[in-house]
Amino acid sequence: LYYIGDPKLLEEKCVSIVGSRKTNQYGRSTAYSFGKALGQRGITVVSGMAVGIDTCAHEGALQEKGNTAAVLACGLDLCYPPRNRELKEKIESAGIVLSEYPPGTAAQRYYFPQRNRIMSGLALGVLVVEAAKQSGSLITAGLALEQGRDVFAVPGNIGIPSCEGSNQLLQEGAMLVMNGWDIMREYAPRYRSRVHELDEEAPVELPQAQEVELKVATPVSAPKRHK
Repeated sequence: LYYIGDPKLLEEKCVSIVGSRKTNQYGRSTAYSFGKALGQRGITVVSGMAVGIDTCAHEGALQEKGNTAAVLACGLDLCYPPRNRELKEKIESAGIVLSEYPPGTAAQRYYFPQRNRIMSGLALGVLVVEAAKQSGSLITAGLALEQGRDVFAVPGNIGIPSCEGSNQLLQEGAMLVMNGWDIMREYAPRYRSRVHELDEEAPVELPQAQEVELKVATPVSAPKRHK
């Protein structure tokens, strides 16, 4: 893997957060809240830096100065989607950006499902916040099961296409979670040295997700290769 940032963050416990690009306010706020809660407690939030759920999960972790990792489907000297260049720069300086593709490799459609196995493989579990039936997030959830990882899902509104896939996961046995503390309760007892202790009945806020502004691209230093 090629990387820019701090590879030591991958030695911490990680949870991947995935979901739809075409999401609603409920999905964006929920992803932000989960990213924030997990980041507060020492969990590295892994996602794919796509617009929608991915962006909000990264931003939630960064808001609390938590750890976050982005797995790209292009070379690290490029940014896809281009509108997330500012977010990429934040993650490079405060987290880690990863790719299996060498610098200069442009994003291809079939690279995205391939990189999903890295997102699930890095993590203890995968959280699906909002996903349609034909969603790449369901591919990630399937890979997580093959790799022996946990699969969590947030319940969505019945009848909304962008929630049909995540609701289907719940029907098939994914763990239902309603906030970040539900996930923390799974891992805090098992990894006390890596996961911060829980507060009793800690309140959960659902702040409005912030949009990422597009800025002019700036040169990126050459990525290091992780052996």
